[in-house]
Amino acid sequence: MSTANHATLSCAELSVRVPGRLLVDELSLTLQPGTVMAVLGRNGCGKSSTLHTLAGMRAPAQGTVMLGGRALADWTRREAALQLGLLPQASEDPFPGTVLEAVLIGRHPHLGFWQWEGGDDRDIARRNLQRVDLVDFDERDVGTLSGGERQRVSIATMLTQEPRTLLLDEPVQQLDPQHQHALLQLLRELAQEGRSVMLSLHDAGLAARFADEALLLFGDGRWLCGPCDEVLTEATISELYGTAVRELRWPQGRTFVTA
Repeated sequence: MSTANHATLSCAELSVRVPGRLLVDELSLTLQPGTVMAVLGRNGCGKSSTLHTLAGMRAPAQGTVMLGGRALADWTRREAALQLGLLPQASEDPFPGTVLEAVLIGRHPHLGFWQWEGGDDRDIARRNLQRVDLVDFDERDVGTLSGGERQRVSIATMLTQEPRTLLLDEPVQQLDPQHQHALLQLLRELAQEGRSVMLSLHDAGLAARFADEALLLFGDGRWLCGPCDEVLTEATISELYGTAVRELRWPQGRTFVTA
């Protein structure tokens, strides 16, 4: 997949606040094509708020979010949606209907005013249902699905949008271990095709295995960003979560466990 039309996402001196608290202070980073970046931190540290700010869904306290070298705020919603997709932590079914109808919502940025989805759009939607292990779910009523199945429908909807940059807020929540690893491997493959991926996680071991870079949010304005091999250490993870951890290594990877 070519990266020639990839509008790179970046931010400069970005601060994220909620009432009474500075969560992130003057964050600067660039999410390069071909990169998976994991966002880690305790509950309430600002992971969701930061992802929503980078997606243009909330205003920063200060600083600028850039997409393709120009301020994200200057893009129209449709223009931005063709480049940038956000999977929120919690989503509701938009309306009663089938799984295929729900996933086809991802095609809306590609359609003209009053234009209906065509055969190509349905093929894209079905292909992405297959990628998240929901083959033959087309006609299932969304209301009959389990929490994990609904989460995979949301992921398929985002993939059907075909954004070049994917922001995912705790995408492995509600997924069993098999589907957690399958999703993370899929995101890894999308990055290898030239897309950019940023996702929030709680498991530093999964970040170490599947991500190239990590952004650690300490919840008091401080942050640390860089290659996983440098950023994910016993000392940083222990400080991040407020509990001592040990690193375990084996030939194919590493993880962290409480000491």
